[in-house]
Amino acid sequence: MITLTNLSARIAGRLLIDQANVTLPAGTKAGLVGRNGAGKSTLFRIITGEMESESGSVSMPRQARIGQVAQEAPGTEEPLIEIVLKADKEREALLTEAVTAKDPHRIAEIQTRLADIQAHSAEARAASILSGLGFDHEAQARPASSFSGGWRMRVALAAVLFSEPDLLLLDEPTNYLDLEGTLWLEDYIRRYPYTVIIISHDRDLLNTAVNSIIHLDQKKLTFYRGGYDQFERQKAEADELQMKAKAKNDAARKHLQSFIDRFRAKATKARQAQSRIKALERMGTVAAVIEDHVQGFTFPEPEKQPASPIIAVQSGAVGYAPGKPILTRLNLRIDNDDRIALLGSNGNGKSTFAKFISGKLTAETGEVRTAPNLKIGFFAQHQLDDLVPKDSAVEHIRRLMPEAPEAKVRARVAQMGLATEKMDTPAKDLSGGEKARLLMGIAAFDAPNLLILDEPTNHLDIDSRNALIQALNDYPGAVILISHDRHLIEATVDRLWLVRDGTVTNYDGDLEDYRSIVVSSSKPKSGAAKTDAADDSRNKADQRKAAAEKRATYAPLKKKINDLESLTEKLNKQIQLLDKELEDPALYEKSPDKAVANSKERAAALAKLNEAEEQWLELSAEYEEAMAG
Repeated sequence: MITLTNLSARIAGRLLIDQANVTLPAGTKAGLVGRNGAGKSTLFRIITGEMESESGSVSMPRQARIGQVAQEAPGTEEPLIEIVLKADKEREALLTEAVTAKDPHRIAEIQTRLADIQAHSAEARAASILSGLGFDHEAQARPASSFSGGWRMRVALAAVLFSEPDLLLLDEPTNYLDLEGTLWLEDYIRRYPYTVIIISHDRDLLNTAVNSIIHLDQKKLTFYRGGYDQFERQKAEADELQMKAKAKNDAARKHLQSFIDRFRAKATKARQAQSRIKALERMGTVAAVIEDHVQGFTFPEPEKQPASPIIAVQSGAVGYAPGKPILTRLNLRIDNDDRIALLGSNGNGKSTFAKFISGKLTAETGEVRTAPNLKIGFFAQHQLDDLVPKDSAVEHIRRLMPEAPEAKVRARVAQMGLATEKMDTPAKDLSGGEKARLLMGIAAFDAPNLLILDEPTNHLDIDSRNALIQALNDYPGAVILISHDRHLIEATVDRLWLVRDGTVTNYDGDLEDYRSIVVSSSKPKSGAAKTDAADDSRNKADQRKAAAEKRATYAPLKKKINDLESLTEKLNKQIQLLDKELEDPALYEKSPDKAVANSKERAAALAKLNEAEEQWLELSAEYEEAMAG
């Protein structure tokens, strides 16, 4: 169990956490959510002991091992598999001691302990984790120095997962993963045997991998059971009750204050006025619900959308060096209203394809037809480095609107979702999310007919991602999307293309089909090296049949889950109605017996609700594990 008691933290004089309390039972999988800058990473630093809290304490078992991804990715000449194996310090120390130990009793102890920690299967476990994160057998034998920074971060993640700490802390782990790695990680965390806390803005990860949410808001920590969707619903209900309570409290205070103001100066009413003053002090105030406004995104509408197809490719091939194509056999068309997401592990050519479609790469062979006057907007995360560090957002946009008055330039910046106080801030001092907004605004500046977005969400919080979804759905042009955020894909696209085996093909299934294939595949996936073409060899019809049979087998379990959902909804409504009645002061004067009965009924309903939610969590986890197996 981990307990945070009266915890307060301050950074550069700014209070981020104030007298916060939360308790996590052993084995909890918790998502830590809150706005960017709220103090989530600071909380991690306090838990690990890297930073002292201003007050309060963190309590956990004395021998508990804490693990988090190393800030610096490994870049040595050691093979990846060796780096991951060495992450288990106890195993490494025991193997070293076993070589020199002479005492028979100590040798026996060493061998017993090695058996206890399953040292004999360590290499297989390490290989399985690396495979899940995109490294095939050949890549696992290569030195870490031969990989780019993003791939090395995957090795660092693999190392901490292999070490299996008692408390696993993950800070935005999907930012350097592709969709396939994210799907694998969701499944891995869900099955992880110890406590996990994840900072993430990935809604699907927070719905699939965790069983509780810790919300850091207004400097306080609040614990919610269930995934993100349940948290969002419970938070909305709590906010609604608080707003009603505040309105009631304000009205009562106003009534008392009115009496005090009228009769305070009258001698005959002085005693009553004094009594009301004391009552007003005892009553206290109910805090208002503070709503943080999220700036939206706006993509300008194209003046004229060309006729379909806007791009058509026949027998195309593209690469970076003559005679060495990355993608071949390209036969496809993009229409003016297409919404396409690209699937496929990193390293298979998704970004190459995006550059090809955007015109940054030309075809080596084949025919490419593009609609006349087609405008294409292209956004990629690596373009963050293209911003001029000392220039503000206004200065970046002014270069694109040299003749426009200042008011129009600032209005255009505002459309990108940058607040007024951030418009004159140098780019180097903007947050990652603010830089992403500026870059997306620049990419879409000329009102493109086709918008290509390569991992647009890495620096966006959940509310900003929802704003992006709304903007993309309002945008009338075509969209090509590369993202590890499954919720973004499902909410904005209607076609899936698979980039694999050196080509791009249409994917007939949906993302749930794709997730099942990725998670259940026992063979290494590609990404760092060659693709194993056998990964998706099962016939689609067989997959659908197997899935249907599995759904039929577990239909009774699913029915129980649905019944529990209906029961929790019914109990929530019952509690809300009782709360409404209990809020009425007249009830206690006119019908005190009914007030007592209502209070008992509410307590019983709340107990049933807690029991139903616990059972729902348990059965849902069982069902998800069965369906993923």
